Amino acid sequence: MKRRLHSLLGLLFGTLLLLIASSGAILSVQPAMERSLATVPARGAVNVADLAAIAVQHYPGTEQIERLPSDAMLVYFTHNGNPGAVLIDPLTGKFIADYQPSAFFSWIKDLHRAFLWDSRGRAIVGVSALAMLILCFSGVFLLASRLGGWKKMFTPIKSAATDAIGPRLHAELARAAVLGLVLSAFTGVWLSALRFDILTEAPEQEATFPTTLAGSAPAPIDTLVALKQVDLRDLHQLIFPFPNDPLDVYALRTHQGSGYIDQASGQWLAYTDYGNGAMLQTFIMELHTGDAYWWLGLLFGIAALTVPVLVVTGTMTWWQRRQNSPKLKGNAAAHLADTIVLVGSEMQSTWGFAQALHKALTTHGCLVHIATMNQLAPHYIKARRLLILTATYGDGDAPASAQQFLQKLEQLPLTFNLPWAVLGFGDRQFERFCHFADQVSLALQLQQWPQLLATHYINRQSGQAFEQWGAALGQAIQLPLSLHYTSIHPATMPLTLYERSGYGEAVNAPTCILGFTPTHSGKALPHFTAGDLVGIIVPGSETPRLYSLASSSQDGILGICVRRHKNGLCSNFLCQLKLGEVANIFIQKNPRFKPCKGKTPIILIGAGTGIGPLIGFIRANTTRRPMFLYLGGRRADSDFLYQEELQSYLADQRLSQLHLAFSRSQQPAYVQDELQLDTKQLQELMAANAQILVCGGRQMATDVASTLDKIFLPLALNIKALKQQGRYVEDSY
Repeated sequence: MKRRLHSLLGLLFGTLLLLIASSGAILSVQPAMERSLATVPARGAVNVADLAAIAVQHYPGTEQIERLPSDAMLVYFTHNGNPGAVLIDPLTGKFIADYQPSAFFSWIKDLHRAFLWDSRGRAIVGVSALAMLILCFSGVFLLASRLGGWKKMFTPIKSAATDAIGPRLHAELARAAVLGLVLSAFTGVWLSALRFDILTEAPEQEATFPTTLAGSAPAPIDTLVALKQVDLRDLHQLIFPFPNDPLDVYALRTHQGSGYIDQASGQWLAYTDYGNGAMLQTFIMELHTGDAYWWLGLLFGIAALTVPVLVVTGTMTWWQRRQNSPKLKGNAAAHLADTIVLVGSEMQSTWGFAQALHKALTTHGCLVHIATMNQLAPHYIKARRLLILTATYGDGDAPASAQQFLQKLEQLPLTFNLPWAVLGFGDRQFERFCHFADQVSLALQLQQWPQLLATHYINRQSGQAFEQWGAALGQAIQLPLSLHYTSIHPATMPLTLYERSGYGEAVNAPTCILGFTPTHSGKALPHFTAGDLVGIIVPGSETPRLYSLASSSQDGILGICVRRHKNGLCSNFLCQLKLGEVANIFIQKNPRFKPCKGKTPIILIGAGTGIGPLIGFIRANTTRRPMFLYLGGRRADSDFLYQEELQSYLADQRLSQLHLAFSRSQQPAYVQDELQLDTKQLQELMAANAQILVCGGRQMATDVASTLDKIFLPLALNIKALKQQGRYVEDSY
């Protein structure tokens, strides 16, 4: 509900908010410009009587002095019958600049307040400000849900490697600007409500004009006691008596109140405070405009500048969801279906897998009904199986289309009983990988429904893992099921295989190090850095395989490290590719799997092809920050990948230490054993704020994390906390 409201308001008011925010950002500059011309004496340095005397000395025809909200001092005077207005230095009376209201800023202000359309425009602006306020609050709730709770509102935003830049940028900017936008919107709504009498305006208390005056000759202005008692910083406006009229008075407005002063005695004749209500209204006005708080106005202006980007990225996100939303052609009715497929998805990407499953099952004569998990029905008359495909949102939460599922499941009648299978989608870099899929599986087990097969997981939308799950499902339901998922990916470019090296044949782990260059002369490599991902499209297949990059584009070559699997479509294609032959690729950024900036030590841990991005990090370490590599393999004479290059980096100090573990030829056997032997140094490095990057197989990563938890126990550190701090990053498969 919150997401729908957020999207609807954003789409309806996006253009109006863009105009309001852009004009507001321009207006926020005006108080700062005025402030730059102002001389601001310290409190107590100058009083109003001193200022008035200086003004009269330089401008004998002074009629009025006004302190602008920016603290600039403005003097209105008449000279030879001609009116004038100047900004002056309050300490010396020196002329600073002629004062003339800006026609440009006046036009922008009218656009901002009323869209140049009088009262009707003001009403539209007020409603738009209310929409902005609701957008801010609904957006904050959505972001808190994504991050895993209010306590994590200011933690780094995790994002799957396949996320588009639009949603990520939208969330980052919204979080940075939300306080400024909330205050701007709230004060704007308040002022609009006062304008249209929705709120009752607090009247400003005014002093009563005196009716009895002494009529004596005026005293020198710098001797008037009441004026001497008012600090310059509290002045709003001083209006002088009419010349040669002993019965006229000084009218003084200060920050706290207003009154009248006898020009002869210099005493207050009448004074009244404005009242708390009026003071509050003035404060809200000054807060909204930034007039009295020029620095805050600039901050609000910067926040307002995010609105055009938020409008664009928000629209992009909405359009992406719309494009990826399910187009359920041939979807069987729920009461007729023999197979129920329920989908839990946040960004709709899971629906592509569900549709591929629908197509395969339908091909074999099944009647398939697909719906969201929130649409779980209390009964399915002819259903023989329930298949659930679900992603996990944020820090282990249910995605939007599955938030009601567990509650509905508990309310089902006891007679409801379907064989089931769950397929989870996620990114293993998230600490609670596929946590919601596990919650669903546990809930179904507690219902004591029969389970068709163990819960499977899809990491980073892997088409290969989906095909493997399809084969397992086919065996469970006795159908020759073949699943093929075609992902949406960026446009590809051809690269030519330039170099290759083979390893691992002797230990049954055939591995190739491959280097690609642009196919067409004059073409440059796309921009990438080590640790980013390259998508490879195998001829005859539209499903890409992703590999971690072992080089940066500035190396002049696109390098990857590939382990050939017996039935691996892409790994066999790459390992059999001949020099001069072409592969179609695209680049996918992976910003989270990178060494942190700075000079703190880096601990690199990898096994097998996990060395790929790690060698790229070492190669790029031209500043010689401390880097320690723990590398695992099977046998040094067979699969010691990048051996010569690593030795050269040890020599030139891009690599500080190299620790090796080969499971079939030496002790320690595994990389986690080597870590255990190096406990003291690892503890010292972590005390120096080191970062750990781990790349390789899932089992290796699990064993490494378990070992490091024990090693870091005396430091009161653990992997979970280090992940939250960005000091422990995994890229496992």
